[in-house]
Amino acid sequence: MKRLIYQVYTGNRSKLYDWCVNSVQDYSKEYGIDHIIQQIPKMRIKPDVFATNRSKESYEKYGGFLPIYEKENAFDYWDRYDQICIIDADIYIRPGAPNIFNELKDDTDFAGVLEREMPIQDWYVKKLVNYTRMQYGQLQSNKIDWEFGHKHGARFYNMGMMLMNKSISKYLNGDSGKEFIQRPEFKDFVDGQGAWKWSTDQTLLNYWIRKENMKQQPLDWKYNTLFTAVADDKLKEGHFIHFFLKDKLPRRGENVEELKRLI
Repeated sequence: MKRLIYQVYTGNRSKLYDWCVNSVQDYSKEYGIDHIIQQIPKMRIKPDVFATNRSKESYEKYGGFLPIYEKENAFDYWDRYDQICIIDADIYIRPGAPNIFNELKDDTDFAGVLEREMPIQDWYVKKLVNYTRMQYGQLQSNKIDWEFGHKHGARFYNMGMMLMNKSISKYLNGDSGKEFIQRPEFKDFVDGQGAWKWSTDQTLLNYWIRKENMKQQPLDWKYNTLFTAVADDKLKEGHFIHFFLKDKLPRRGENVEELKRLI
């Protein structure tokens, strides 16, 4: 069984990202998992400048492309691996954390953590309900039910951590990672139409998984524990700590020693 953890760490160096990526490297070594850190942009996905609703800064400051779609380059590795886990560069893995690949069932296409199932704090519940309405409201249909009746909003996966079996590759229909993102059906996501102006690849991927009716496997929230959003008394139970809101971090994440103390 060939397994890969794939990360993207391009652009300026960061103490937060250095610390997090190093923890993933240690984790990979502990369990004998291949670890690839993409440090050079490869996808270079650019919105349609004549149609995009995204700000020019969102892509021009990175050289004219959107770095948020770089991690889909991992899809080009299905010819070499049986299972792939994509982990954002702002996720720290605690020493001794369980091997996440052992959680993956044989018949699963995609596994991830449903954000609304996390033990989140009240302030984040309000934010989450509004976010899901804005991101997924227009995608509600008789074919895809996002289950908006839940008190924490719609049913979607936080894509900071994605775990997949090779079986998911059949839904790529032979496309490379870049060709996949450039599909016409995803153009509005890439161009940031409407509320997708602020979206990452998260909405696009959740839509794809639901549209294709993939075999999904919700994972324990401990594999994607959102720092500050998850209740303080639960934080120390998390295996993978996701520092997803930089504005709420000490010195925007550059005070790593303080973060170590807090978790």
